[in-house]
Amino acid sequence: MSNATAKPILAIDVGRARIGLAISDELQLLAHPLETIPANANALGRIGAIVRERKIDKVLVGLPRRMSGEIGPAASEALKFMEKLRAGLPCEVIAFDERLSTAAATRALQEAGKNTRQTRGYVDQVAAQIILQDYLDSQRQTEVR
Repeated sequence: MSNATAKPILAIDVGRARIGLAISDELQLLAHPLETIPANANALGRIGAIVRERKIDKVLVGLPRRMSGEIGPAASEALKFMEKLRAGLPCEVIAFDERLSTAAATRALQEAGKNTRQTRGYVDQVAAQIILQDYLDSQRQTEVR
């Protein structure tokens, strides 16, 4: 879907304390960190506002499966959050496997010389960015085939 009429995709990394958000460009080629919001009662409203403001037509929720592929407690929480999003958003909401995205985000930030305390509010955005970039890359590979 690499045409000029594409709309940005929003990716969400759901955590117990914080929710990381990332957004694609309109060509759906690159993912960019957007913001980190508290995982509280206001989260759904904030995400809904972003979807409307930025004219998002697809929301990607990271599904942290276990390495075996099973659904564990974290993935169950993400699925519950996804159902709330589906009920409240006017767009498609899909799950995408995000095993190890937070670990990859933490590693990338450490390699950039950032310590854990400096990156606490940012790591969730970077995890969402990694999830979204993986998704965008997988979509392009599907188009090429």
